[in-house]
Amino acid sequence: MSRFFVEEKNIKEDIIYITDRDDVKHLSKVLRHRISDIIEISDNREFEYEIELTEISADEVCGTILTKRPFEREPYHRVTLYQGIPKQGKMELIIQKTVELGVDRIIPVFTERTVVQDKGNFSKKTERWQKIADEAVKQCRRGVIPSVEDAISFEDAAEHMKENDFNIFCYEDENKTTLKEILRDDSFNGYKNIGLIIGPEGGFSEKECSFITEAGAASASLGKTILRVETASVAAMAMLMYELEQ
Repeated sequence: MSRFFVEEKNIKEDIIYITDRDDVKHLSKVLRHRISDIIEISDNREFEYEIELTEISADEVCGTILTKRPFEREPYHRVTLYQGIPKQGKMELIIQKTVELGVDRIIPVFTERTVVQDKGNFSKKTERWQKIADEAVKQCRRGVIPSVEDAISFEDAAEHMKENDFNIFCYEDENKTTLKEILRDDSFNGYKNIGLIIGPEGGFSEKECSFITEAGAASASLGKTILRVETASVAAMAMLMYELEQ
C-alpha cells in the first residue's frame, strides 16, 4: 500500500489533503491511483491513517479517513548515526539502509581521513541525501522521516553527542569489547537516545580515538574482520535493532 506524508494542517476531522506537488504527481501519474483506492498517510509525528481517495486533481488529492492509529513501525530507541563521510555514492547506500533499519537521525561528519571536501556547495549533497531518506522511509512504511542534517566537524560531533544517553564508538582496533557485549549489558536497557559513531574509509586517527573515548563514548568492535564503511554502518544498526527492539 502506498504511503505519503502530510503536515498536520492538512489533516481535518475526517478528511486528509495531499498538497505537495511532487506527491500529487507521483500518486496520480506514476502510481496511477484512482478514486476509491486506499492509501496510507503519516503525520510524521505520532499517527498514521488509511484513507479512501475521493478527489484527485492536478493541485491536490484528498481522501476520507478510514482508520487512525499510533505508529506501529517506529522503534522506541532513537539512534543518531554520526557517519564519517565516505567517498563516491556510499553515503547514499548507508542512508537508504539505515533508514530502513530504523535510524532516527544521520549526521555526516568530516574527520581527519575524510577524502570528500566541502567546496562551498555541500548543502546540495545534504538535500540529495534527505531525498534518499524520504524515499526509503516511504518504501519501508515507517511513520517518521529521519533527518539528514548538515555536515559538521569531528569536534562538533563530539559536542553534539552530549545530547544522547549513551554513545557507541565503532572502532576497528578495539580488541576487548564487542558491540554485542555492550548491548547485552543490563545497564544498557535504560537508554533511549543512542549515538552510533562510524568512521570513513581508513577509520579514525589515534587522536580522534582518544578524543572521542575521553568524551565518554564506549569503544566497540563489530567483529573479527575489517568491514567496509557501508557495511559497518548497516551491520551496527542491524545489531542495535536486533538487541533493542524486541
